[in-house]
Amino acid sequence: MAPKLAIDGGTPVVAPGSVRSWPPLNQADRDAVLAVFDSDHLHGTHAPRALELETKWAEYIGTKYALVTNSGTASIHMAVAAVGIGPGDEVITSAFTYWSTAAAVLHHNAIPVFADIDPKTFTIDPALIEERITEHTKAILPVHIHGMPCDMDPILEIARKHGLVVIGDACQAHGATYKGAKVGSMEDVGCFSCNRSKNLSGGEGGLFTTNNADYVKYADMLRQFGEVLMPNTKREYNAYALGWMYRPHEFVNAFILSQLTRLDENNAKRREFAAYLTKELADIPGFAGPYTPDYADPCYFSYVVEFKPEELGIDAPVREFRVAMEAALAAEGVGMGQWQSMPVPAQDVFKDRVGYGKGCPWTCPFGSGEVRYDASEYPKTWAFIDAHSYLAGVYPPNEMGLMERYVEGFRKVSENAGRVMELSKG
Repeated sequence: MAPKLAIDGGTPVVAPGSVRSWPPLNQADRDAVLAVFDSDHLHGTHAPRALELETKWAEYIGTKYALVTNSGTASIHMAVAAVGIGPGDEVITSAFTYWSTAAAVLHHNAIPVFADIDPKTFTIDPALIEERITEHTKAILPVHIHGMPCDMDPILEIARKHGLVVIGDACQAHGATYKGAKVGSMEDVGCFSCNRSKNLSGGEGGLFTTNNADYVKYADMLRQFGEVLMPNTKREYNAYALGWMYRPHEFVNAFILSQLTRLDENNAKRREFAAYLTKELADIPGFAGPYTPDYADPCYFSYVVEFKPEELGIDAPVREFRVAMEAALAAEGVGMGQWQSMPVPAQDVFKDRVGYGKGCPWTCPFGSGEVRYDASEYPKTWAFIDAHSYLAGVYPPNEMGLMERYVEGFRKVSENAGRVMELSKG
């Protein structure tokens, strides 16, 4: 007889307080941040920790240049501006991403255009990009979502064919590789977030990578109000372009530098946990771990779980099944959740084309006025959202013992699936 569900009065598999938060911190992190107080350098793009982080991140990714900035969104906006995208230009990106990917395009008065995803990898489907290209298209912006690399070879081939720039949103993919190359190195520009949740955490912060000297020069200028600031020279106080305040401070840079020393170690632990979970879930009806294509070595920013009611003989819409199972798993201490409940182009800012309040960039004189957003054009994204959720705590400082209890929780809920669905009806 299957053990009684926690949601039905049984004992939870995972005890409260078992899941520890990210990122793992140690004394070296504290020492690195505290040392900033004694350094007499608190900010600035030429501060010692900013320059050290840029050098080390470029070496790690395998690019000539890197810039520090204050968020991943800022790095994408810097990239959009640096490659020459202007008002009314179109940028093709994924319908499944955090919406700041598209917001960074809007911030430069350019127009996001969306393509649906490959349902197995949950990244942009290269086969659907070309049909979105128009005379206004200037760039492709693939998103390495949840730490899963996009299939870059066909994307780069399409870009070369049509003379387009490729900007890689790697905000969730620090250390993930595509055919052995780190994401953010093969695109014209790569963009990373160092938000507290990310594989490389700084609390906040961002990183910009490129091999193009012109791009890095322009992005450097734009992150500091459009000025050209040189070390040990008198400030000209002259803006050459419209820029922003996208500088980070040295406390963030110091924290990121310390965390960077353990990025590969922490990613290895994420991969170990993910491999174990995927193997075990393959033998538990109703659930499956993420598919990994041969070209990819993900870094598992999120561990993605698929819900499969047909394996349990349950005749219910997958969304209904997922919601019921999530509630049962949560009661067992197995935290599941989503941060995206709809494709990005289904959000009101795109549906209503509100932009800057008067319809820009879509209806301004420089825009084509033809781009509209129909949520029904992204069936694979909708299907993915219906059938998938993300498992909390699949990272250090959590340990394999927690993953083993997670598996017990999935198995317990699977064995009681009929009762779960009954309880979900109220």
